[in-house]
Amino acid sequence: MDAVNPDSRRARLPASVLASVVVAFSMAPLRQALAIDLIVAVRDQNRAPLENAIVYAIPASGKIPAQAPAPASIEQIGKRFTPLVSVAQTGAAISFPNKDTVRHHVYSFSPAKVFELKLYSGLPSMPVVFDKPGLVVLGCNIHDRMIAYVLVVETPWFVKTSKDGAARFTALPAGNYELKAWHYGLPGPDAAAAKMVSVTNSATEVNFQLPIDTGAKRIAPDVSTPERPD
Repeated sequence: MDAVNPDSRRARLPASVLASVVVAFSMAPLRQALAIDLIVAVRDQNRAPLENAIVYAIPASGKIPAQAPAPASIEQIGKRFTPLVSVAQTGAAISFPNKDTVRHHVYSFSPAKVFELKLYSGLPSMPVVFDKPGLVVLGCNIHDRMIAYVLVVETPWFVKTSKDGAARFTALPAGNYELKAWHYGLPGPDAAAAKMVSVTNSATEVNFQLPIDTGAKRIAPDVSTPERPD
């Protein structure tokens, strides 16, 4: 779920804000606009909370901050990809450390990123750069039930929901946004729900309800499955 050095800029923010930041964002717009919290809740068609939903904010102005995308990491642990769902900005470099005692062969045939990391243990020498927006579905050529999802978006403002279906954009610059919500239980990124949102000088709350396929979650075998020496 991977370059302007953000450290010097982040030092200007209170520690409480830094501890709660869950989105990549540029500090440049904050000099011109108020930074606001945007709270989102995502539920399914039965109004049950949806974990691992991606919500991202696209400025109505079309202006995306000029900054290097944040890197990310997707680990293989217990014959599972961790995390199951990741989100990254276009151009982000993602590493794939294998922390299992068996080798993995990570690949994707998705149009947004076709690649493969042939049988390996440990950390590949180079991360994979996700240079096109879209949905990338990951698999392992050795362990067929391993699967993960990477949604690549062109905006640096994104969050992922927790078990309660909630997420929070922290310090989102004031302005108008198209807010999109996607879950891997939907057919694809084109099925994302969208709402226009005006972020002003007070916290804003937005709710989404997604008609997902409840059988869509596919993960690796149970970790109790004996490991093959492959």
